[in-house]
Amino acid sequence: QVQLVESGGGLVQPGGSLRLSCAASGSAFSRYVLGWYRQASEKQRELVAAMSSGGSTNYADSVKGRFTISRDNGKNTMYLQMNSLTPEDTAVYYCYARPSLLSLTSYWGQGTQVTVSS
Repeated sequence: QVQLVESGGGLVQPGGSLRLSCAASGSAFSRYVLGWYRQASEKQRELVAAMSSGGSTNYADSVKGRFTISRDNGKNTMYLQMNSLTPEDTAVYYCYARPSLLSLTSYWGQGTQVTVSS
């Protein structure tokens, strides 16, 4: 079983930056597909960014050029660097990990609140 613990959320002004971290307890972190989702109030959860075990990435159109997903396999940790934040980025952010692309199960962090407001 994989456990994910998130940190780094908070309140920032528009145009500011935050870096979210997600530490994993799994033993095969380097082989996992990783990603970040977010869920705004009264809206569906959406995929923000994803990274394959080989390092390829995909981003939602709304965050391209502003957000960067990364991973440190030596620390079993994934990150989401968020720049040029806007109020539309306000949401609870969740990290996730999948053992493989064909896995039926995803492991989720507890969520961390990001609020962008002046």
